Amino acid sequence: MEARRISASPRPCSGRRVVARKRPRQETVVNSVRKLQRREISSSCDRAFSMSAAQERFRYIQLQEEFDTHDPKENCLLLPYLRKRSKIIEIVAARDIVFALSQSGVCAAFSRETNRRICFLNGSPDEVIRSLFYNKNNESLITVSVYGSENFSALRCRTTRIEYIRRAKPDSGFPLFESESLKWPGFVEFDDVNGKVLTYSAQDSTYKVFDLKNYTLLYSISDKNVQEIKISPGIMLLIYTRTSSSVPLKILSIEDGTVLKSFNHLLHRNKKVDFIEQFNEKLLVKQEGENLQILDVRNFQLTEVSRTEFMTPSAFIFLYELQLFLTFRNRSVAVWNFRGELVTSFEDHLLWHPDCNTNNIYITSDQDLIISYCKADSNDASSEENAGSINISNILTGKCLAKIKASDLCKQKKTWKFQSTPLEALEDITALYYDEERDEIYTGNRQGLVHVWSN
Repeated sequence: MEARRISASPRPCSGRRVVARKRPRQETVVNSVRKLQRREISSSCDRAFSMSAAQERFRYIQLQEEFDTHDPKENCLLLPYLRKRSKIIEIVAARDIVFALSQSGVCAAFSRETNRRICFLNGSPDEVIRSLFYNKNNESLITVSVYGSENFSALRCRTTRIEYIRRAKPDSGFPLFESESLKWPGFVEFDDVNGKVLTYSAQDSTYKVFDLKNYTLLYSISDKNVQEIKISPGIMLLIYTRTSSSVPLKILSIEDGTVLKSFNHLLHRNKKVDFIEQFNEKLLVKQEGENLQILDVRNFQLTEVSRTEFMTPSAFIFLYELQLFLTFRNRSVAVWNFRGELVTSFEDHLLWHPDCNTNNIYITSDQDLIISYCKADSNDASSEENAGSINISNILTGKCLAKIKASDLCKQKKTWKFQSTPLEALEDITALYYDEERDEIYTGNRQGLVHVWSN
């Protein structure tokens, strides 16, 4: 899941909207005939085989390894705040290296080849790392940090080649966007789908778009009336200051900033706007107490969904390859299409955390599976109050294909090299990541421990 925005707020923000990325094809030209065949021949038998394969892939998963991001000896030179054990808030895996970021701002890199910690990525005693982004274009990790010397109010970005980190040389990277003033309420957003980086400098109300491959500046947008920018595949939506009865909108090409369409969308007077989202040619607008409006910006055809059927979610995930979107509300996940129809309700996928955090959810690159930390089944006699389960569900059918739960792990005992039993590893999971190349699930908890689950 990409398109991650990091704010310069004193407290890390949790983005409302994430674009689920499609795994890039190895061939440079997509075979149109094969694409049509896949679409036409995708029968229930084919889906059944895919579901069966997924069930087998996750059937015998057990706790295999444990890493600790807390090391009093290594962190003795850091600020007192950074020395404390704290929960894992983000996990990223790249080329057999697992990166784990704690809430205090300490980031550690672990090798899956040696199953040992390689290094810490904090370059100075007062560096608090806020977020991580793996740039597949140049095999590097981007860290977004704030510093005590700047009162933790300005974002600083740094890129480091994965190969340097593998050699325990995290200082071999170099800073990015040094010319930008990313103080609150400034931000940086990494968009892997379009291969772009969006920055916002509040100092001069300027948005800038950079190329993610080489970090060159592509174009700037300077307009104090722009209230928000939303990124979709190929386009950007500019949302301007609303009037009493409408909101001015512009759709721009993500490549060069060319204005593709400019229009006003009518609003109900004196009603708060819950959200405005752009997904390809579809504009979603929801006001407080009103129906959801889905506007096709090509022909301005409007579809409305009753406010009793579609209630304002806490977050979205857009599955652009499937032309569907996920909504998260009150621990529940649902799948919708752009006709305003509910496609899927999940049969056994009640999220553990009430506030949706996309670091606790993973969508596979084929956009067929969702892996989440969920409430354990109340009928499971061996389930405990503090332990949840890791559920793997099919996005199109809503069926739970596999589950990592306490009752299946009760025979696996704690070993000398683990601080946690499998049951304890399922308690208070705060971050989750699935490595599709290795078929491994990585989870982090409140104690700053990272656990590896695999066959």
